[in-house]
Parts: sequence; C-alpha cells; structure tokens
Amino acid sequence: PFFEEKQARYARGQVMQGNVAYAAGLALWMAGEDGRPWLRRAAARWRESWEFATPVAWGRPIGILKALLLAGDDTDDAALWTLELGAATAESPIGRYAGALALLSLARRDEAVHVASSLDSDFPADVAAALAAIARVDADAYSEAVASVVRSFETRDEYLEDVPVADTALVLDVLAKRNGIDVALPASPLLP
Repeated sequence: PFFEEKQARYARGQVMQGNVAYAAGLALWMAGEDGRPWLRRAAARWRESWEFATPVAWGRPIGILKALLLAGDDTDDAALWTLELGAATAESPIGRYAGALALLSLARRDEAVHVASSLDSDFPADVAAALAAIARVDADAYSEAVASVVRSFETRDEYLEDVPVADTALVLDVLAKRNGIDVALPASPLLP
C-alpha cells in the first residue's frame, strides 16, 4: 500500500506538471512567443505518468498528441503508441477521440473516418464533425465544423489551467493542414 500510494502521488504530480507546462506553452503562443519547449515538456510529463495510469486514462494520450502537434513535432511514435493502447476501438468516446487524433496524425484517413463517425452523443458533435471532415478531406465541412468548435470555446467559462485558448481548434487546424486542407481559422480572441 505504501509503495502504491507513492506511485499514485508521483503520477498525479506528473499530470499536474504536464497541465501547467501545457498551459505555459499555450500562454506563450498566445503572446506571440515560442511555447514549443513547454508543450514538449507537457507531453513528456504526461507520458511519464502513463505507467501508473488506469487503462482508460485517455486524457494522457490525447494531451500528448495535442502538445506534440501544436509544437510541430513528429507525432508518429505517440500516435502508434496511442493506437497500440486500443484507442481506435475503445469503449468510450474519449478513447476513440484519441484514436481519431492518432490516425489523422498518421494520415490514415480511411480508418479515421470510421473512428470519427463512431463518436456519439456523449462527445461534442462539432469536434467529431471536424475530425470526419479532415478524414474525408472535405474543406467546406471542416470549415463549418471548426468554426463551431471555436464558438464553443468562446462561450466557455472554464479552461485548462485557466488559460483561455481554443486549443482543440488549433490542433484540428494542424491536422487539417497535414491532411491537405488549408482553411483559415475564424478570427477569435481565443486564437493567436
């Protein structure tokens, strides 16, 4: 019990450090500065904490992929690891979201269409629509869906670590560009 408690405390600490590093990276990006080192640090802390996570702690693989995508880094290893965890066929929508991010990171669009289409009413419809549009390389549908994602962030009262940034829209933008869609994000105070 003592050792398990220390492991759990370590994992919680790594997750919190990851959250703070991610917030710092986003804040720097919004200020027009280079937040990439902080985004990479976030990904590393979340990955370190996985060893002590439950098999359905999908927030960590999602966070890792988002941080690396925003940093402009190679995501192949993280995406393959996420898929090896069973994300694409996970029971929960959040797990399948991790799977869709991983598949689109790898430009495996045919598979990503099916995973994105499996996201149900327990998952934000506009994010699912944006993922499916990227997978189909449908610029018009993507543009409409990502604008809805940005609007949803603009109506929120709470953000990760209190940093008001539409990070999901930024990640979708990176994935869209990687998969052949070059559509400008709508102007928003929550985007750089």
